[in-house]
Amino acid sequence: MPLPYLDDFRQGRHVRALLEQLAEHAATLERPALIMEVCGTHTMAISRHGIRQAIPESLALISGPGCPVCVTANADIDAFIEMALLPNVIATTFGDMLRVPGTRMGLAQARGQGARVRIVYSTLDALKLARENPDATVIFFGIGFETTAPTVAAALVEAQESNIDNFMVLSAHKVVPPALAALCATPGLAVDAFLCPGHVTAIIGPEAYRPVVDDFGIPCVIAGFEPADILQSLTMLVDQIAAGRSEVELQYSRGVRPEGNPTAMAMIDRVFEPRDAEWRGLGVIPGSGLAIRGEFAAHDAARRFPVDVGYSREPAGCLCGAILTGLKKPRDCPLFGKGCTPEHPIGPCMVSSEGTCAAYFQYEI
Repeated sequence: MPLPYLDDFRQGRHVRALLEQLAEHAATLERPALIMEVCGTHTMAISRHGIRQAIPESLALISGPGCPVCVTANADIDAFIEMALLPNVIATTFGDMLRVPGTRMGLAQARGQGARVRIVYSTLDALKLARENPDATVIFFGIGFETTAPTVAAALVEAQESNIDNFMVLSAHKVVPPALAALCATPGLAVDAFLCPGHVTAIIGPEAYRPVVDDFGIPCVIAGFEPADILQSLTMLVDQIAAGRSEVELQYSRGVRPEGNPTAMAMIDRVFEPRDAEWRGLGVIPGSGLAIRGEFAAHDAARRFPVDVGYSREPAGCLCGAILTGLKKPRDCPLFGKGCTPEHPIGPCMVSSEGTCAAYFQYEI
């Protein structure tokens, strides 16, 4: 069903028709299917629009590691907090990270101990702070996937070319495809298909998921973010599962080009290089992180400030790691809605606006 205008993707009559179509196609499945989305925006959209409750019972939707704040390992958070507490440092980050607990404290508590923590809306805001405060060292906490990495890379290039020597980045950036492969190999998790992120794929291109399809036989569909987008994508996945096919298909063609964004990828490759990285819930995944290349070492906070964080651990009782891998749901956590709420979060999945627990609490509790 082609929908020419964005408003069409939100209109009830189209959504009802797509739900009926999905039910018809799901009836052809020989067994129930487990579909995982790996995008925080999809997580919120599915909960906000009641999609989980509206689809056929033969389909189960679970959330994976799609929230950038949530997947950031406590060791990385602890390292940034230690840097924030250093003399003459201005620590900059996005707003959600301020409330994420570290092992010993969060950034909000560090600010209470005298750390100069600033919330910024882009890497360029942090670069501007460095220009305005030449006697301080400004460190930006680089988190997120391939969507945010190009702008951080561009800021590092500008800092180097403009001789802004007091601007640093602590890179905790991650790339999505290796995480999908790790999920496919996770014991106890039998995912039948992936609802793949539209924003990330706009950068990396659909073919980045080819190894997931070829090596594991798991269907992938790149989806947009409106209710109709998600329902169309689910129908495409159901058709693949029912036919025994495993392909990479693009539903979100209005936002993703087959080649992705070569300019953005070139910027990432110029500044970053692959490295092994720790993901909350998944452990260390080979080649899933982005380290700053030696050419930009002068702006690499990890090299300039090699802090010792000691032992990092998860908040006691928090199941965020298991929730991020789809092994548990928010309601399985004994803290959910009790000790852990959006007003008083214990784990990052309740802190972030894209977190699975926050989405469940706001729309599905």
